[in-house]
Amino acid sequence: MLFIFDWDGTLIDSKAKITHAMHLATADMGWETLTDSAVHNIIGLGLPEALSQLFPTITDIERGKLRERYAEHFIRLDQEKASDLFPKVLETLGILRDQGHNLAIATGKARKGLDRILRDLKLHDYFDATRCADETASKPHPLMLEELLNHFNTNVDDTVMIGDTEYDMEMARRINMPRIAVSYGAHHIDRMHQYKPELCLDEFSQLLGWSKLN
Repeated sequence: MLFIFDWDGTLIDSKAKITHAMHLATADMGWETLTDSAVHNIIGLGLPEALSQLFPTITDIERGKLRERYAEHFIRLDQEKASDLFPKVLETLGILRDQGHNLAIATGKARKGLDRILRDLKLHDYFDATRCADETASKPHPLMLEELLNHFNTNVDDTVMIGDTEYDMEMARRINMPRIAVSYGAHHIDRMHQYKPELCLDEFSQLLGWSKLN
């Protein structure tokens, strides 16, 4: 089985840090502060797509400056205190790997950012492949899932996407890939029920109880 995981809000508890960095970047621009919920709503998208959704009327120059300020603040905050993996993530990934399953990541993060955090947490060896929004299409376009299917030469019936946002669920639904939602991430679990996930996890380790694994 191929398990494809979202990163922010699914494996790692970074919602507060993303929100804080966006507030700081917006303040640098001299703009009105966004609500926390507005920032939570775009978590999972690639950064260009997220900024376009948050600020649809700004110029390309302003969008570029805001992107730079956000990235600088997020990296600084991450260096001051690294985000924590959610409870039982490391143990559960280890069990899945020991059982012979392939593990992959499909994330709205940029390649540079994902590689940095995987290196810092010493997690590179846990994943057989990764896809980032700046090297393929942003969620909810399913291109990154299609690329991972091709990479592993497998089909959707032997794959599952695990995520915490509507973007993860919609991305998987577009190619009829089985999907599992987590309730502790960026989007409220009620928003994901419409995508008919096979399972809703309140704790990451509940993934091991999925019927297809037993």
